[in-house]
Amino acid sequence: MARTLALFDLDNTLLMDDSDYLWGRYLADAGLVDGPTYEADNARYYALYKAGDLDIHEFLAFALRPLRDLPLPRLLELRERFVAEWIAPRIAPGAASLIDRHRRDGHLPVIITATNRFVTGPIAGLLGVPVLIATEPERDADGFSGRALEPPCFHVGKVACLERWQRRYGYGEAYIHFYSDSHNDLPLLERVDAPCVVDADPQLAALATVRGWPHISLRGQH
Repeated sequence: MARTLALFDLDNTLLMDDSDYLWGRYLADAGLVDGPTYEADNARYYALYKAGDLDIHEFLAFALRPLRDLPLPRLLELRERFVAEWIAPRIAPGAASLIDRHRRDGHLPVIITATNRFVTGPIAGLLGVPVLIATEPERDADGFSGRALEPPCFHVGKVACLERWQRRYGYGEAYIHFYSDSHNDLPLLERVDAPCVVDADPQLAALATVRGWPHISLRGQH
């Protein structure tokens, strides 16, 4: 019997906010980056993302710089507090039940996200999701280099990362569900067997209506 994957975007899908953007705000609030300048750039990149105009490589050069510049023990301490204080309260109310429904049906839950693995690894653990496909920050002898491995798990790169994972773990023939809020995920939504939009942005909501894709909310009734 063919195996089934239940893929979930993370930011603004299972979460009621964007973990990449929040991590930048958290670092600025903690005084670990140049606050006003960093926050302005962080907000600008987030606006570009929502508009569908983000240069992912330019953004990653910005977003991964703190991983390069801060000592790894300090980063781990910061991340623990970030997940507890900023992420846990922002988990969508319906996220756990949707993940559990797929698990009960025998599907493998997978989070697939453009946000880098350093930030999202413990979030996947918090949500009880065993597989994470994410943008991979490059490691070096001291911690992180400030660069990302190719391809970033974003837009068409998200399809490439999924297909690489499928080949590696033998899920090439799997039936795939995918839940996302963002028009940036359109390449993967069009690739899977069962797309579903979740609290979608206006662009994706309009397209879902045309395509006849189901549209659910995890923030209230679902």
